[in-house]
Amino acid sequence: MKMPLEGLVILDLTRVLAGPFATMMLSDMGARVIKVENPAGGDDSRAFAPMLNGESAYFMSINRGKESVAINLKDPKGKELLLELVKKVDVLVENFKPGTMDKLGLGYEVLSQVNPRLIYAASSGFGQYGPYSHLPAYDLIIQGMGGLQSITGPDPEHPTKVGSSMADILAGIFTVIGILAALRAREVTGLGQMVDVAMLDCLVATLENAIARYVVTGSVPRPAGNDHPSIAPFATFESADGFVNIAAGNDSLWRKLCDALGIGELAEDSRFLTNSDRLANWPELKAIINEHTRTKPTDHWVKVLREAQVPCGPINTVDRVMADPHVLARDMIVSLVHPVAGELKVPGVPIKFSKTPGEIKGPAPLLGQHTRSVLQEMLGLDQEAIDELKEKGAIA
Repeated sequence: MKMPLEGLVILDLTRVLAGPFATMMLSDMGARVIKVENPAGGDDSRAFAPMLNGESAYFMSINRGKESVAINLKDPKGKELLLELVKKVDVLVENFKPGTMDKLGLGYEVLSQVNPRLIYAASSGFGQYGPYSHLPAYDLIIQGMGGLQSITGPDPEHPTKVGSSMADILAGIFTVIGILAALRAREVTGLGQMVDVAMLDCLVATLENAIARYVVTGSVPRPAGNDHPSIAPFATFESADGFVNIAAGNDSLWRKLCDALGIGELAEDSRFLTNSDRLANWPELKAIINEHTRTKPTDHWVKVLREAQVPCGPINTVDRVMADPHVLARDMIVSLVHPVAGELKVPGVPIKFSKTPGEIKGPAPLLGQHTRSVLQEMLGLDQEAIDELKEKGAIA
């Protein structure tokens, strides 16, 4: 075995972000991912900007290493092809609105009869049941409904969406966890099962200290900018040329911070002796620290504070992230060569294995690029049969 999920075959019916992010992770860890797309345009995100030589960089970044098979699931012959493929795979992943697969006659109850060992993972906005399950969902909607937006922003009057599509991405990650857990259960029982992952559930599960604070204090958490609700100083401070993040998470680090800033006497000030004291007097303390950090540029403070072993860091723009020596050393920026778009840099594989390392197996596929080869290899269809299916509009 060279990669952790080598030998697993995934049938990927997902599109846009949450589902494709999940199957991308599975591919990066060695699974064979066969992406089933609508012949009329494929995954919606193929049309999303920015474009590189006519190909969507958005699509290419999260569909690398997959094979594309274009099958019309509304065509009876297309449905037959999918059912035959289901017999050959370990996992099917879809992120349609609940009920869509049932309407196609391809829901879990049908597919589990075709392949009792099948892991059927459904990622959706609100899950397969519940009063909201029929509603459409996008990342912005879920960030709001799931509470994340209510605790993010510069102040209570300006709730703010997180910059990346965290509701989708978290749903993708949780879907992978669910799939891997179901595969482990299958090793014991011999049977597959359905994995139901809702974007809303995933956001609620990550509210951690916000829910804990509300349960214990009865106070509803609100946006507090970059300040921490329970630790001080643990915030973003101004520098001579921008900002610096400083996280003095205990009294020992607080004293080191004071020495590094040249304000050692502050560590003995009765207003700031303990974390509770510092929180109680936070506006005053923040002003004092800002007064000192404004005197030097960010790089100066990062160097000084790291030497003092105080956790700190700059607020890197994306260009700086992509040039960061540590990010590069851990292969987190990788170049792929797409047959049409050419070279494209994408994020690398974040999970490192000591004996079976993951890797990006190649660029994203063109629409229907592997239809013929997959139907030949997996279903044993000859060229004539495939040509006939193409003529009838079942595949592309």
